[in-house]
Amino acid sequence: MCLAIPARIESLSAPEGAIVNLGGVRKEISLALVDGAVVGDYVIVHVGYALQKLDEQEALRTLQTFAEMGALDELREELAGGTA
Repeated sequence: MCLAIPARIESLSAPEGAIVNLGGVRKEISLALVDGAVVGDYVIVHVGYALQKLDEQEALRTLQTFAEMGALDELREELAGGTA
């Protein structure tokens, strides 16, 4: 099963890179597939790539749903271990 999750861009790190916040875990991702993303935007992240920008309300609603399902805690553990 593949999972793409919303993440907030915290800083731009390279011409096509950014540091995002994934449920409290900071991770470097590629913005190569998304035009015009800036600090503060939410993007959908899958396998280290931002796939598209996402409205903040929708991102927060999705994260809340994951939290309710317990999926966010599992994802944090996986990301912290570097296996994602």
